[in-house]
Amino acid sequence: MANIPYYSVSTYYKDTYGQKVYKLPIKLSLTCPNRDGACGFGGCIYCSESGGSFENLPSSMTVDEQLEKNYKYIKNKYKANKFIAYFQNFSNTYMSILVFKDMIKACKKDYIVGISIATRSDCISEDKLKFLKSFHDETGIDITFELGLQTANYRTLKILNRGESLADFISACKLIDKYKFRISTHVILAMPWDDIDDTIETARILNALNVKEVKIHSLFIIKNTKLAKMYENNEINLKTKEEYQKNVVEFLRYISPDCAIARLVGRAPKEDSIFCNWDRSRWLIRDEIVTYMQDNNINQGDKSQKEIYRKIKEENYDLFSSRTTRNR
Repeated sequence: MANIPYYSVSTYYKDTYGQKVYKLPIKLSLTCPNRDGACGFGGCIYCSESGGSFENLPSSMTVDEQLEKNYKYIKNKYKANKFIAYFQNFSNTYMSILVFKDMIKACKKDYIVGISIATRSDCISEDKLKFLKSFHDETGIDITFELGLQTANYRTLKILNRGESLADFISACKLIDKYKFRISTHVILAMPWDDIDDTIETARILNALNVKEVKIHSLFIIKNTKLAKMYENNEINLKTKEEYQKNVVEFLRYISPDCAIARLVGRAPKEDSIFCNWDRSRWLIRDEIVTYMQDNNINQGDKSQKEIYRKIKEENYDLFSSRTTRNR
């Protein structure tokens, strides 16, 4: 679909690396502090035992083995040359600094241009950030942290059993930004407990924190999770597809125009889920959003403070110029 009305992550990669870039997923044998008792038990109510990853190689393989196997497969399939090592499941900074260093050093390969590390806000530490800074300075490999906020509504975060607060997320982003690493954030825009104001506030908070990438999800329900039990017991009222699409459009309008959008809707394995995307193709849902925005002349960031200020400055440029001349 040509001339899409948002800044896609694929466009960001082409702008940054001069060509299409593919991710090489890595799965480790990990848990998270919201499962092992460090801050809670059971994990988030929507999280499966796989920790959010599927279609990955087994965690019994080393990082090097997973990278090499995925590299050869994707390179041959897509004729790709540049890749991002993607530590995907659970909390990939929730380990000792020695293990973390070995994990990152295994990504030092000619075809790797970036490393994306999925983790939790409460698993960000200064020692790992300092190591990553020296690793980046040595290799030139870019570092991105992928954090799950999901929503800015603290009441919803409690229901989700996140085990971390909005304040935790803000603190983590400020610490990561201190080292100039890129931040990617997951948001779920079909929360039964959120309204449109929560969607807008989430976008505004991400702008304030200089978040540079967002992955947008609907709320899919995985079997054998607490959320699945709530759904089966009629304890939640799910958003409709149309409500979700409206939320996505408003989120895009308020998010900064230079924030890369990785996806407008996610997916879950059909065999593992009891509800996913209203039994519709995620591409159909995405295309309907894009078509609506195009038909109504809506673009990413057109309600963001950055874009509003730009327009005001542009519209008043001559007035500002004439005042400057008179003042001289």
